Amino acid sequence: MRVLVVKTSSLGDVIHTLPALTDAAAAIPGIRFDWVVEEAFAEIPAGHPAVDRVIPIALRRWRKGWINAWRSGELKAFSTELKQQTYDLIIDAQGLLFKSALVAACAHGPRAGYDRASARDPWVAWSYDRRCSVSRRQHAIVRVRQLFAQALDYGLPDTPPDFGFGAGLAGPAETKHTKPYLIFLHATTWPTKHWPLAYWTELIGLANGSGFEVMLPWGNGEEKARAEDLASLSADAWVLPKMGLQSLMRELQGAAGVVGLDSGLSHLAVALEVPGVSLYGPTRTDLTGVMGVRHTNLAADFACAPCMRRFCSYKGEAAVDPACFASLPPKRVWQTLLDQMDEAAL
Repeated sequence: MRVLVVKTSSLGDVIHTLPALTDAAAAIPGIRFDWVVEEAFAEIPAGHPAVDRVIPIALRRWRKGWINAWRSGELKAFSTELKQQTYDLIIDAQGLLFKSALVAACAHGPRAGYDRASARDPWVAWSYDRRCSVSRRQHAIVRVRQLFAQALDYGLPDTPPDFGFGAGLAGPAETKHTKPYLIFLHATTWPTKHWPLAYWTELIGLANGSGFEVMLPWGNGEEKARAEDLASLSADAWVLPKMGLQSLMRELQGAAGVVGLDSGLSHLAVALEVPGVSLYGPTRTDLTGVMGVRHTNLAADFACAPCMRRFCSYKGEAAVDPACFASLPPKRVWQTLLDQMDEAAL
């Protein structure tokens, strides 16, 4: 059986889809998948053993210049690759018109996806041959696992999510380390998701005092500047070189532990089964929190959390900004990380 998965972005959403492929591969002997995904995330589905072909798409880049994408032949090349195979089923695991439904409609084969009550964009349900009812009031990983089970007609297993990376990537981390190291994933999107820099500085001090190096990755100029500011305050904190996802995955799987925020990289660390802690202030852990072994969520205990706001609207006096993170001080985070690493060592 040959199935096409359409889940283009974001990084966290792509990672959330991996356990559904593991379920399907266990339930249906011989099933194989192709996957349409944003070019920046192509290395993620390529690491799953049930995926044969990754079809990169560049919607984010093409939106900045559709005419150039057409003239260069990129659009035609993508369409040609998409139509090479006739599929037994095409699963739109995103449920959005432009990001996934139109792409799925261009491929050859019957289509399945969320029904009107389940999809983020209700109108896309009319484009599917099979519509699946999946409650939106549950974690994103659970939703996708239920979608695949209904679309492919197998019983949903009562097992923890298995992201399919197994022993991980072959090969050591690309950077040299003289002692055990931790990775602090300090970067995220919304201003309200950022843990205070003073807290990161104190956490680095706790890590260094316990004999760990701290590695700080980054993806753009703003994140690099933050990493450099943090590294400048410690003799044993280092800014990682700019690296692709596969290199960062090797770096992560060699780490003794990880502290992250509400970001795709935190979900990547979970998929690689790295012991760690993820910190949540304005967002909900029950819908998009990390889910996997060796990793735990710490959610802010604050009157207006989770507010689901990009910018903090709290008007009272607060020790830190965003105010809700005052309930997640560095010593608590450090002890939670130690507990996760101790448990992983058993």
